[in-house]
Amino acid sequence: MEKKRQALKKLLEAVEKELLHKPDRKTLDRLSLLVGFQNWDSFQDALHGEVSADENYKIKSSTDS
Repeated sequence: MEKKRQALKKLLEAVEKELLHKPDRKTLDRLSLLVGFQNWDSFQDALHGEVSADENYKIKSSTDS
């Protein structure tokens, strides 16, 4: 019975560790692209700031830098 308890404890620790794991930057950038943003930073700015998501769709002219 003790072996089963230890095995279950290890399994639960592994699941908890994976659930608390934050994705790397490359994954966050790709997810942001799926919802219409250029990268994770622009998504965060729109989510937590005053920036509109429409900024991602504006075409820069040759006079814009």
